[in-house]
Amino acid sequence: MLLTGFTKEIFRSKCMPHAQSLHCYAHLNEDIGKVIPYLNSSLGGSSFSMDPPSVTFKIQGKLISVHANKIAINALRNEEETDKILNWLKNEINTAWQNRENIEPMFKSAPQPTLIEILKLLPKTNCKACHEPTCMVFATKVMEGLKDGDDCPDIDPENKTKLSKYLSCFHFEI
Repeated sequence: MLLTGFTKEIFRSKCMPHAQSLHCYAHLNEDIGKVIPYLNSSLGGSSFSMDPPSVTFKIQGKLISVHANKIAINALRNEEETDKILNWLKNEINTAWQNRENIEPMFKSAPQPTLIEILKLLPKTNCKACHEPTCMVFATKVMEGLKDGDDCPDIDPENKTKLSKYLSCFHFEI
């Protein structure tokens, strides 16, 4: 086991003190810098740096940045969600470290879904049935992991399947 634990620091944004969302720093008990390229490979980070080592994931509208000694997460609903994400990530870190001999480390950002590929599969009617003003806005939220094909009532069933398959290459569940 590489990561045994962490200390949470939960706070509200100083620049937006009335915001409803929380942010969290998890100060790690161990330096996990050596696992970051393996974690990037297994989870597909949207941003990667080797000096200093860090990887950032965009998951369900959140940014999760993993550094050698700290994890930063934004846009959290509550402490329960914070604990769920941190425990999931601790497990992913330890699993990547345990399986590192079978994982090709990745030293660059992983490919991300593109707006145009998502938009190609949508009906492009701007019907607002998804509660978004346009299909372009909806596609942006799909790209960020906030929405998916189930949220578009007018999508063709074949395109819904294609969209789900396309997104499965990029998104994962916590």
